[in-house]
Parts: sequence; C-alpha cells; structure tokens
Amino acid sequence: MLDFFAIFSKGGIVLWCFQGAGVTESFGGPVNALIRSVILQERSGNNSFTHNALSLKYKLDNEFELVFVVGFQKILTLTYVDKFIDDVQLHFRDRYKNELEQRGALKFLLNNFEFGDDFHILLREAEGSSKAKAPVSMRTFNESQKSQKTVKSMIETKDGDKSKEQVGKKSKNAKKEGEKSGGDQAKAAAQTASKKAVETGNGGLTQEEIIERNRAKFFSKQLGGAKPEKSSKSPKPQKPKGKMNRVWDMGGKRIAELDYSGTNGDNSSDAQNQDPDATAEPLILNVHSVWFPCRGKKGGFGGMFGMLKGLVGSKNLTQEDMEPVLDKMRDHLIAKNVAAEIASQLCNSVAKKLEGKVMGTFTTVASTVKQALQDSLVQILQPKRRVDILRDVLEARSQRKPFVITFCGVNGVGKSTNLAKISYWLIENGFTVLIAACDTFRAGAVEQLRTHQRRLNSLHPPEKHGGQPTVQLFEKGYGKDAAGIAMEAIAFARNQGFDVVLIDTAGRMQDNAPLMTALAKLIAVNTPDLVLFVGEALVGNEAVDQLVKFNQALADHSKTDKPRLIDGIVLTKFDTIDDKVGAAISMTYITGQPIVFVGTGQTYSDLRSLNARAVVSALMKA
Repeated sequence: MLDFFAIFSKGGIVLWCFQGAGVTESFGGPVNALIRSVILQERSGNNSFTHNALSLKYKLDNEFELVFVVGFQKILTLTYVDKFIDDVQLHFRDRYKNELEQRGALKFLLNNFEFGDDFHILLREAEGSSKAKAPVSMRTFNESQKSQKTVKSMIETKDGDKSKEQVGKKSKNAKKEGEKSGGDQAKAAAQTASKKAVETGNGGLTQEEIIERNRAKFFSKQLGGAKPEKSSKSPKPQKPKGKMNRVWDMGGKRIAELDYSGTNGDNSSDAQNQDPDATAEPLILNVHSVWFPCRGKKGGFGGMFGMLKGLVGSKNLTQEDMEPVLDKMRDHLIAKNVAAEIASQLCNSVAKKLEGKVMGTFTTVASTVKQALQDSLVQILQPKRRVDILRDVLEARSQRKPFVITFCGVNGVGKSTNLAKISYWLIENGFTVLIAACDTFRAGAVEQLRTHQRRLNSLHPPEKHGGQPTVQLFEKGYGKDAAGIAMEAIAFARNQGFDVVLIDTAGRMQDNAPLMTALAKLIAVNTPDLVLFVGEALVGNEAVDQLVKFNQALADHSKTDKPRLIDGIVLTKFDTIDDKVGAAISMTYITGQPIVFVGTGQTYSDLRSLNARAVVSALMKA
C-alpha cells in the first residue's frame, strides 16, 4: 500500500529506496517538491506534506544528516505510518552506525546499504499490527449467566431490607424454640445453603443463602454466651487532667546528652544514643561529592572528564533542553511583530531541525538554538523563486506584448502611491508605462493617479523620449466593471506599444465577499503576469488573516485546476517600524512568496529591495 520509501542525505544522495508494486512514476518529483516547499523553507514543524494525489510523511535524523520519506495515496488512511517510519529510522541507524559515523560525503557513495530484507520485515510487522481484530462472536443464551437465573433470584431488594426483615422474623421464632435445637438448626442451615447455586450481586450468595448464614451466626452467638456489646457512638477523647510541659525537639531531656567532652574532638556522638537504622547526613558536603558525582569505586576522575566531554561537543540536543530557550525566542519574535501562530511554527521547525544533533565545541544550548533560528529566518526571507521584473519585461517586449502587473490589498496600505513608485523605477530603466485606473469605487482614486502621471511626466518630459509620454493613464470613470477596464487597458497597451501595464484595484477587506469575488474575476479574466499584494509593515497577526483569505478567494473563484494566487509582496511603511520587522516574516512564511519591494518613504525614489540578513539582524536584536 506504500508507493515509495526513500532514505537520502541532506546533501541529496539517495542511500536506499523502495518502490511499491505497480507504481510506475518516479518518486523524484514528490521528494523534490518536499525539499523545496518544506525542508528548505523551514516548515518542518509538521511532518506531513501533500503533493498532487500523494501524501508524504518524513522524519529528519539530525545526528547523521538523513531524511526518511514515505509516500502513499492520500485517499488511504494508514495509521501505522508514523510508528513505521520511526522503526525504520532506528533500525537503519543501528545497522549502519559505523558507516554513518565516517566523515565526508564519500561515506554515502562508497558504502552499500542493503536494507531491503529488514525493510520488508518491518513493513509486515507494521501492517500486521494495524489490522483490525476479528469481531468476537456473541455468546448463546445457554452460555450466558442470564440463563441460569430464576424468577425469584431476579427480584431486586433495596439494600437488603427484605432479607433483614426475614432474618428478624426467623430470629424471633428461634428464641421461642430454645437453645436445645440451636445446634441442629445451624447444621441444617449450612447444608441447605450449600445446595443453592444461583448467584446474585450480594457477594456471590443468593438471598436464601444470606438468610441461612445470618441465622447460623445468630444461633452460634446464642450458644456461645452473651452478645458482645456494640457501642453505637464513637468514644470521646479524654481531656488531659492538667497543662503538659512543652517538649522541644532540639532541647534534649538530660544534660548528659549534651555533654560531648568524652568524644576527644572527633565529632562523633555516643554510640548508645544513636538509632542503628538512621543514617546521619553531614552538614558540610564533601567537595568531591559535589564536583565529581560520577566518580566510581575505582577512584578515577570520571566526573570531571564527563563534564568536559559534555562541553566539547558530545551532547545530543533533546526537546527538553531546547524548550526553555525556544519559549524565550517565541516571546521575542511575538514582541517584534511576528504573528503568534507563525512564531510557534518557526520554533517547532527549529526544534525538529536540531533534535538529536550533536552540539558544537564549547557551545551552549541558547547559542545553538539562536544560530539555527537566524539561519531559518534568512532562508525564509530568501525567495524560493527569483522575481526579476526587468528581465521579464524585456522578455515580454521581445514577444511584442505588454508585461501586466496587478496590485491588490486592503484599504489604506498605499497601493496607488507604491504603484507610482514602481512606475518611476520602470521609467528610470527605460520602459514605458500605462496605468489602468480600475479603482472605480473610492472617490478621488482616478484623480490621484492622474496627479502621479502628471508629476512623473514632468520628471521625464516627452521631449527626452522622442516626443512620446513615458506614462499614460487609462481610465473610464467611476462605477464601471474593473475587469472590463483592465481588459481594455491591456488591449490599448498592446496596440500602442507600451512595455508595462500597472493595474490599480480598489482596496478591500478580506472579509468582503462581493469585492473579493470581483478581484478574483479581474485576475481570472485578464491573467496578469504578476500579482502583487500590497501590505503595510505595521500589522502583526492581521497579516496572516489577510494573505490567507486573499489567496483563498482567488482559489475559490478560479475556474482552472491551478488557480492564480499571489506572486509577490510589496511591504509599505517600512520606515515607521524601527526594528519591529516581524510582518515581513509573517507574510513571507504564510505565502511562500518573496517580498519584491519595500517602501521606505514618501518620495518616488523611496523604494528598496529587501535585505534578508539586515532584517534578521534587526529582528534578533534584543
């Protein structure tokens, strides 16, 4: 039922693999997607990944830098996969421990890992343990205890009241008969009690057996003599006659006990006054017992060497070691404006990445975890795909079609302003720009873009560009369909030979379903080359909600199997947050897309590309 199982190093060398019967497709595609989307993007907090019709489970072995991956159809529910992958990891480590401890990458190429037989044995054991047990057949009526009960035995009594009344009546008759026939009746009662076989809940005895037992006890007491008196009330505690002298624990009872003159200064007490079972603890601890707790009977310095051994790098990190440090790191990230959910996922990913890894020489847990978190943050901010707008524009120009960029986002984040900044940047690089005014809801949106167009043309007058304006505005007024305006603008740019079309859309909250549907329609109809989400750096947890719902809306209203989602992020107001740059981490982590531009001011030239290491340095600064 497994499609494949692969064991490979973090350097990309496959040590051993298994492919299920009837599986023709290579496992390279799903495994490469797992590496690109999860392992390299520091999303290993969750050990599952879905790729097309396959569900992948993986486990990292940080001590030997190995990755164990199993793949199966996602429609299947295999409960044994998690335990099975753990068993395979432990068995593979134990069998090839000597080969894996060799240094260098050649250890994987020179050694032959024959693991097929052991794998199939573990697989059969896992599948056998997961099989559902056969249903237990129901007992017949004759085999049940209910068939042995009579009608009389099924009559319920409340707390044995009925039996007590019967015992009372029998005891009154027994007193009249006298003491002569008591012994005979006791024997007869014992014989009749042994004949009953129907059991109830009263200690395994029937009601008749209980009556006969109580009757026998009564007769035996009558023959034995007087009844012992039973006190119905608990005895009252006796009051002390007078005030007792208080005895102090350390006061001592005799002066002789406090006389240590006969010990000759050896600090030993009288042997007669010592409790032989008690062991006295010294008030002053031995120095060796403190610093060398592992010192054995042979008398070496094992404790000292053990302590040094732990310092120089033989300690494997565990979850318990990292938990206090990760808690502090999580709080620090949240204080730096990282969304709480993203901070928790990052710390869990770092814990999975470091668990079982051997610490470096003379390094602490805190420094190791901090360095791993810094590397993870840099890896997150570095895009898994490069967005090179200038190269893409040149490629589109060679095909004689405009390069189309759509801007979307919530209200008031600066979409129109940053669209003007990007227009200025494109003009500086020698391209002509057409701005499509598709914000037909907000009053003044078209006038704002017209003002930007006039100012940009004054900075780059048409006389310097062959008499043609470098920036033009395409607008149809207010209250029109935004998707239709965008389509007409793209057709106009193609006919007039514009290099780039920048589509400005109306700001909308992520919970506004009609406007989100209109945005999805605009993107689905016009298929822009780049969809940029404009978000401000001041948001914290809200960034996650905005991006998730924008992507969800684009996916829900798309008519294709592969919907068009957000391709990049423009982060605005970056100059107002000082070192609280956590929104950049939250937005990049939740979408997996790069931050293309960062707005750092109010002029056209205040547009920068993101420096990942500078952001991480500001984020980790105390």
